[in-house]
Formats: sequence, C-alpha cells, structure tokens
Amino acid sequence: MKAIAKARPAPGVELIDVPEPMLKPGHVKIRVEKGSVCGTDLHIFSWDHWAQGRIHPPRVIGHEFCGTVVEVAEDVSTHKVGDFVASESHIVCGHCKQCLNGQGHVCVNTVILGVDVDGGFGKYAVLPAQNARLVPSAVPRKIASMLDAVGNGVHTALAGPVEGRTILITGMGPIGLFAVGVCKAMGASKVYGTEVSPFRIGLAEQMGVDVVLNPTKVDAAAELSKLEPLGVDVSLEMSGHPSALTLSIDHTRPGGRVSLLGVYPENSEAVDINKVIFKGLDVQGIVGRRLWETWDQMSSLFTERGLDLTPIVTHEVPYTEVSPTMEMLLQGQAGKIVLDFADAE
Repeated sequence: MKAIAKARPAPGVELIDVPEPMLKPGHVKIRVEKGSVCGTDLHIFSWDHWAQGRIHPPRVIGHEFCGTVVEVAEDVSTHKVGDFVASESHIVCGHCKQCLNGQGHVCVNTVILGVDVDGGFGKYAVLPAQNARLVPSAVPRKIASMLDAVGNGVHTALAGPVEGRTILITGMGPIGLFAVGVCKAMGASKVYGTEVSPFRIGLAEQMGVDVVLNPTKVDAAAELSKLEPLGVDVSLEMSGHPSALTLSIDHTRPGGRVSLLGVYPENSEAVDINKVIFKGLDVQGIVGRRLWETWDQMSSLFTERGLDLTPIVTHEVPYTEVSPTMEMLLQGQAGKIVLDFADAE
C-alpha cells in the first residue's frame, strides 16, 4: 500500500510502497479516512535536531487520524467492525507506577505512533484497541482526524475550573485555538489571547476570542493591566515563547492558575520564582491527554456543549499533496490541514 513516510535521513517526506500492516493480538485494524498534520510532523519533515535523534527511517508518519474498523483481534471485545474511531498517539504500558495511578499521560514507557512505531498516514493502520477511541456521531470527520491534538487543548484548559473565569491564552496556534473554543464552551467569562500572526489572529476571532493582543503592535502587558487590573484567573501558555511565560506569571492574579503546554527552545528559562511563590500561583506542566479522562471530556464538549472547531480547519487536500501542505504550514499560512485518504491505494 502507499504511505507517507520519512524514507531517508534528510529533509522532506515521501509517498512510498509499504507492506499492509497485519493485525496483532489486542489491536484493531482501521481503514484510514482522514489525517491531520501537526507540529511533530513538521519537525520530522524539516529533519531538525529532535527528529534526527528520535526518528529511524523508514518510518510511516502520522499520529492524528481517523477511520473505520475493518478487523478486530480475537482477544478484543471493546470494538467491532464498522466502528468509527480516532487515534490516541500515546501507547502506554499499563503497568508502570504512573499508569497504575491513573497517570497514563506520563507513562515512563510511552511509545508514540508515527514517531517510535509506524503511524497512520496510509491506507490502513493497526493500533492497540484502547488507542482507537470511539468517536461520537456529532463530531465531523475532519475534526475527528485531529482529536489527539484537540485533547492537548482540552487537557490544558480543563486542568482547573473554567466557568466564570477570565482566561489568558498565549499563542493562537492550533492548540491555543482549540483552547479558545473549549473555554468559551465551558462558560469562561472572558478569553484573551496573544498572537503575532495576522492569519492566526483572524482564526482566533472566528473562534470567539474576546480580545487578541499582538505583542509586535502593542504593549501586551500594559493592555492586560488595563483590561484586568487585578490579573486573570487562569493563564494557558501555549506558545513556548519566553516572553509569554513572563506575561502569564505577571498577569495571573494571586491564587490563580498557570498551565504550561508550550515547549521552549531552551531547556532553562528565567522566571521571577519569588513572584510565583508570593502570589501563590498553581503552576502546572501539561503533556498529552489524560488517559482516558480527557477523551471523555472531549466527547461531552461535542455532544453536550456544542463545541465547534471547524473554523480552525483551513485546508482539506488529498494525501498525495502532503509536501506542499508541509511547506504551507511552515510559512504560517494555515490553521489545521486535513489529508484525505479516501482514494489511498
């Protein structure tokens, strides 16, 4: 079958012929319908330092995808042929201390689809049954393809109370945009954002953000002080930019929450730690989705809260156009791009 792969240790990805994956115990096989390109795929495409140290070509990429179950292992009772599912990319062991304590999102033995093992950017994919998450009918197919990424926004936003709170979200990339939708659906009183890209500012406005501040055009700190002189209740740092970390700590009220999802270019960042202490801030590191609480929360958001993320999908293209798609994302001229695998061979 054809699949999108990192075929060689160099920039780019290729459409190559690979064997059709075989069903294994505890797994299901799905006919992939749609996939979504994410930041990890861009790292692999660019063949940056992280990718060079982590990816071992040839590797079928793609960890955000959805499709229909076509085959189920004999020892699997949770799924049946015909089920529509979305991928959870983190394959966890189930027996480490974290997994046994309901913290599978930080399993020390995590294996990632499309990174450590072959992913889903092909006609078929085989994955552990628990990683094939049943999708409510209320979720559009194109959104189902990216639920793995949506879960990052849900996990970050719902790591504490949201209803009636004032929220600052730094960075209007796809995850930040998801978080805007989640916070609005959960009844936040105000949602503020920061972003430098005019394209993404437009998407944030479509998602219902109350105010977006462009730090290259205005003094974001001064504007936030005017908007919320006592500080916001919650800051969700999604950008990975050092200045956003400072902004979040400075403009979250005493006793507020700062949830950090953005990954920083350097491993060490300077923060006013005494301000964190004396303000009594609840500072959280966020990674992945809480397994499986976040998936249940996502289902509820779509079926009970009317969460609508469709404005974030700016392009839908055939899977064969993956390379120009990557270039478009690198230029910052897209939100989420969905690949269509309906005609995959």
